[in-house]
Amino acid sequence: MKTIVLQVATFLGILSCFGSVNATETKTPLVPLPSIVDFTNGDGWGVGLGLGVEYESAYEGSDEFELEIDPAGGVQWRTGEHIFFWAGEAIGWRTLARDAWLFQASVGYEEGREEGDSEDGKLDGLGESSSGVTLLLEVRHALAEDWRYFLDGRVLTGEIGTLGIFGAGTCLGCQPNGTGWEVGAVVTFHDGKLANRDFGVNTQQSIDSGLPETDVDSGYRSTGVNVNYRNYLNESWQVFGEALYEVYGSDVSDSPISRNDYEAEIGVGFIYVF
Repeated sequence: MKTIVLQVATFLGILSCFGSVNATETKTPLVPLPSIVDFTNGDGWGVGLGLGVEYESAYEGSDEFELEIDPAGGVQWRTGEHIFFWAGEAIGWRTLARDAWLFQASVGYEEGREEGDSEDGKLDGLGESSSGVTLLLEVRHALAEDWRYFLDGRVLTGEIGTLGIFGAGTCLGCQPNGTGWEVGAVVTFHDGKLANRDFGVNTQQSIDSGLPETDVDSGYRSTGVNVNYRNYLNESWQVFGEALYEVYGSDVSDSPISRNDYEAEIGVGFIYVF
């Protein structure tokens, strides 16, 4: 895992040097942060299409890792300080207020865990966890000019339960066009419904799987760090990267579903901006 992280970081570092020479600086994003994607350049439509490759935990709490290829990009429409977007299984709206507050709301679909997510059969007998529509509400507040430092708060809620995310971040070498490195740290909390969806074992599951019956309380879930990278290779092509390392609290890591006390992922991809 550490070797893969080093290789991807080296690859992105080389591309950042290349991109800084060849990229144009005409793009004007809503917020100059690599994690807040903006394919527009002022008012009007913006479209980006691409692919990303991720190496990640097979499911939350898993000690198995898998390589996955996913579509990247989205469709956006901007008017002033407002952007309406569709990306993957989510549609939403974000807006900038007083140059220091970013508000975002989106509706998406969260897929549940399947028994087949473990190739080693560690989920056999647990069945599928619930899937459902979710609402994401997010607020970011800039603590310095150009969003060099910021606070971040998010709430994800819906049929699957509720997750709260609170964190802070910094933008390293970021440019006005939204490129550069972004590093953040977060603390997450969940309610009992989401906690037991991901890490609980009910009576029937215990009988079918042989795992001990487990009820996970609401409260603290994890602490994590994340890194986002974005750069323009030329006027149309973007390269992006992301990495996440999340350490679970004792209630989660003690669950028989948790074969690891952490979750990790790293990915890289390319997007063509029309």
